Amino acid sequence: MNMKGVKKKHLTPLTFCCMIARVMKMNEILAQALLYDFYGELLTKHQRDIYEQFVLEDLSLSEIAIHAGISRQGVHDLVKRCQKLLEGYEEKLHLVERFLTVRERVKEINQVLDAYDTYAKEDNKKDVKTREMLVEIRRISEQIIEEL
Repeated sequence: MNMKGVKKKHLTPLTFCCMIARVMKMNEILAQALLYDFYGELLTKHQRDIYEQFVLEDLSLSEIAIHAGISRQGVHDLVKRCQKLLEGYEEKLHLVERFLTVRERVKEINQVLDAYDTYAKEDNKKDVKTREMLVEIRRISEQIIEEL
């Protein structure tokens, strides 16, 4: 087999570090978006506008500064202030933490239901009443997630 034209891809430490940095950046963006979803209404309209442009629309500080008519440093300071405010609300209220916990518990409920579904299909043990109960439990778990 001639492998001359094929390049091997190696996961070099530099590549690995870049991948980790991207994942961490993505997690940071997701965390900021979650905090904003829960506490964004507590910011002023001006703060919300700037923060949305930075986090949700992914505009640069310079782009926001031009659009808002303020300095780049002013935008940076405002974004940092908003982040601290949102994090402070979470430290006191723990709404995001509770949401993530409840979402995880609902996911566990669905996994148990899936396991039971598989078991019942294999043994043909699922009667009409059981099927109705499973559908109702799934409906309730979906409602819980939607209401959060």
